[in-house]
Formats: sequence, structure tokens, C-alpha cells
Amino acid sequence: MSKNQILQQRRDAALARGQTNLLPVFVEKADNAELWDVDGRRYVDFAGGIAVLNTGHLHQKVRAAVGRQLGNFSHTCFMVTPYESGVALAERLNAMVPISGPTRSMFVTTGAEAVENAVKIARSHTGRSGVIAFSGGFHGRTMMCMGLTGKVMPYKSSFGPMPGEIYHAPYPMAYRGVTVKQALDGIAQLFKVDIDPARVAAMIVEPVLGEGGYYVAPPAFLRGLRDVCDAHGIVLIADEIQSGFARTGRMFAIEHAGVEPDLITMAKSLAGGFPLAAVTGRQAIMDAPEPGGLGGTYAASPLATEAALAVLEVIEEEGLTGRADAIGAILRDGLVELSQELECLGDIRGLGAMLACELVKDKTSHEPDPELTAAVMREAAQRGLVLVTCGMYGNVIRIMVPLTASDAIVREGLGILSGCLRDLSARQAVA
Repeated sequence: MSKNQILQQRRDAALARGQTNLLPVFVEKADNAELWDVDGRRYVDFAGGIAVLNTGHLHQKVRAAVGRQLGNFSHTCFMVTPYESGVALAERLNAMVPISGPTRSMFVTTGAEAVENAVKIARSHTGRSGVIAFSGGFHGRTMMCMGLTGKVMPYKSSFGPMPGEIYHAPYPMAYRGVTVKQALDGIAQLFKVDIDPARVAAMIVEPVLGEGGYYVAPPAFLRGLRDVCDAHGIVLIADEIQSGFARTGRMFAIEHAGVEPDLITMAKSLAGGFPLAAVTGRQAIMDAPEPGGLGGTYAASPLATEAALAVLEVIEEEGLTGRADAIGAILRDGLVELSQELECLGDIRGLGAMLACELVKDKTSHEPDPELTAAVMREAAQRGLVLVTCGMYGNVIRIMVPLTASDAIVREGLGILSGCLRDLSARQAVA
């Protein structure tokens, strides 16, 4: 029995069934865009810790920054005795976000906490309670975030009831026949049927759906949301937890649409693998809660804030926004060429290096093929490539390779993925 198999047995006996693992691969070490498991096998990492590692595994600048801080102290609680790195990071984020006018930031530990606090801030600012989210959106696993998430399985199943005053509207998905007009009409319908807009505190939207399948919000949709929010005094929250920090070829995905949100939630690649999340937004909104109303014991961990400052240096110095576009071009060109050969490749979409392919039974009906998608993920792991799936129907393969990966590594991973798609679709056709 392999070390991976032994550890999987131990994991199954020790951890709750709900906290599963997609692949029976236990990592021993990692470097940039490569992993090695406990059996000594190497993998190309196209998952990036679910978009956490835009600067790769253990970038030397991140490692050095955390090492220096660890030599001084690991924790004091930023709300008790703060330190410069937390202040410096807030200053950097305030200057970086695509929001005009004075801005302020606050720190927590996880993306779900960032979303929860963004809703708290919006409610405090507006004195309202309603929140509008969108189908296919994923915002976290806490109770409020589950309510906001627009997908039942596996995130909401058996966990109800969900919090009140949350409403869902359609997200535009051209490949699934949902237009921008239909999505915006869905909001108008909510205002007629479910909630007076004067009671809505916030709308929260992912500029690119993460768990929902990497659908890109058209600029016209995001502009429409901005207009609705302006007309009714609603806070517009951009959830950039998965799409932020150069992944889409811009620092934040919403920049592609030229739309200013009021608040931005961020986490994942902010600190290069160290737990850190933030909310940054307009000062008048951010300062609504009373002192002490925001925070957390581990908020702005000194190790994570030093790591985040190093991450921002790497993004700038290594030109990772441009690198995202270059990686995306390699992946898109290869997948588009492959789609001309394979009937199962129904759609290829995304921004920059936030790219996905949707697997279908055929290109005419667009019928999802989640079985093939799961088989491709498993087969890819056997061949040395780590992939993650997503989508409302579980039929989308998303690619989140570190932006520091070389062209050679990107092409190697693309080659493995292409080979899996060819071989498995051929076997499926014979069966």
C-alpha cells in the first residue's frame, strides 16, 4: 500500500465526512507551480490552492518576509497592540482598488469573513437589511455566506434554514441562454415581487463566477448593477476573492468593465498562502460601524500582512498582470484548437489566466457532462496534473495555475489535460 493510500485511510478515519478531499494526493513539498506527493511523485499544479497561489508556492520574497517577521513575533492581536505591516498593507490596498475618493480597509482571516463584514458594513451604512446576490455565486460557508451563495449542492444541503432578507437574481450566462437583459430584469422583478429597493442594503456580485463556472459578467451587466445601486442608494460589493490580484490580467476583475464598486472583498492570493482577507471601500461606508464593531482575534496576522506586502511587490516587479494574459493566451489557444477536434469541449471562457472549459455531451444541446469532467480530473492526477472542477452542473474544469509558472510548465499541464480529454472522450464514444 502506498503512503498516499495509508494517509487516505487515516484521513477518512479521523476527519468529518463533509470535509472531503478531491484527490487522494498528500503533498510533501511544493515549489512555484509544482507539487511532490509523499510517494515522491511530481505534479504540475493547475489548482494553485484554489486560486490562492498567484505568486506560486513559497515565492522567495514571501518566504523571506515571513521568516523575518517570525524572528520578531507571531501574534499580538492587531486590535490590541498593532504593528506597521498592517497599516502599510491597508495603505497599499486603499491606493490600489479601483474606487475613487478616500478609501479605508479592514482585515480578517478568510474570504467568508470578508463577505460577512462587507454585509455588516453595508447594513450599518444604509440602515437597511436586504441583500441581493446572484445565481451561481459562491461567497463562503458561514451561515450568511451560504445564504448568499447561489448553489444548493453541496453548500446548502441539510444546513437550513438560511438567513432571512437574502434574495437571488439571475447571473448572465450566455452559454446557458441567460442574457444581460434577463439578469437585469430579474432584479426589477425582485423589486416588484419580493423586496422594496428602499430596504436593500447591498448587492454582492462576482465579476467572474468562481465555483459557479467561470462565467464572466459582461460590462453591460456590471454597469447596469451600478446604475440600479446608484438609483436606490444600494451598496455595490464586488467579490474579488477568487478573481483578484492579477489573475484576470488586471489587479481586480471588475476593472475590465470600468465599473467602480463601493466595497471590494478580497482574500485567497492576497497573502500567498497565509490566511488573510480584507474589505476595502469608500471611507463614508467603511467608517459606518462603531469602533470595535469590526475585527477578529487573528485579523491582520503579522505573518500574513508581511506576506501580503511581499505578494504585492512580486505582482508589480514581475509584471504578473501581463503574465496572466500571456498564460491565458497559451491555454485558450490550445483549448480552442482542441475544441475543433472534440465534441465534448463545449465552451472555453474566462479572463486572463482565470480560464475554464465546459464539458458537454454534445455541442448542439450543451447538455452538461459531469461524469466526464470528474473522470478527467482523476485521470489528470494519475498523469501528474492537479485540476479542480466547478460549475452549477459540476461539468467545468477551471485552471488556476500560478502566474509565476513558466511557459514550459503551462504547456506541460495543457498537454496532460489535452491528452486526458482526447483519451477519455474516445473511450466514452466506444462505450
